[in-house]
Amino acid sequence: MPTMRTVNTGSDEVSAEEFYRDPPDGVRVNMVASLDGAAAFDGRVRPLSDAVDHQLLRALRTYADVVLVGAGTIRAERYGPAMLTEEQSRYRLERWGLAAPPPIAVVTRTGNIPLDTPLFTGDVRPIVVTTQRTATERGAALEEVADVVVAGKDTVDLPALITAFGDRGFRRILCEGGPTLLDDLVTHDLVDEMCLTLAPKLAGPQPQRATAGPTLGAPRSLSLQHVLTHDDFLYLRYGRGR
Repeated sequence: MPTMRTVNTGSDEVSAEEFYRDPPDGVRVNMVASLDGAAAFDGRVRPLSDAVDHQLLRALRTYADVVLVGAGTIRAERYGPAMLTEEQSRYRLERWGLAAPPPIAVVTRTGNIPLDTPLFTGDVRPIVVTTQRTATERGAALEEVADVVVAGKDTVDLPALITAFGDRGFRRILCEGGPTLLDDLVTHDLVDEMCLTLAPKLAGPQPQRATAGPTLGAPRSLSLQHVLTHDDFLYLRYGRGR
């Protein structure tokens, strides 16, 4: 990964990865946003991102037990399995004894996900997180290509999902979006860390998302852990008061 500069000291020759190697036990979110607050452009994240941001996304997977992604993001970005470099794989093995990359876990209420994509044909079996209703209706097809985790009857119960992940030994959860899944995690106060890439771009008006269910009674506060910069992008990391 190219070297980056820390904003607080002006120091150069900083490897970004060393600033993320202490993931929280819980949910770490990695997102990118434009200067005017968009999380995507034309339905996709890539127009807001760049090569360094993409490298950071791959690096953060090194420190996760599982990668959590919403079904809409899977469809829009045509996800494949997590791929790590030899150095990243060696780091996982030496630090946590994990020989394989983290599995991708797809959150879907309806089961409407493209099962013919590389995500479901790779060496690491993905996970589909869904409802009891969908598991009953589509479980057989899903189980042919993925492990199925049921969390909730008619809607996906995220607190129940976190508990189910804990039972599987998944303590370090990396959420890569999209915005709807992030909204649900925030609403249930499940975000332990936020890694936000602020892109030097303006994206304009975006489609409005339908919202339902409970909302926060008051904003949650996180503490700034670091600010890195590279080519006018800002890499922000916030956590729960570390």
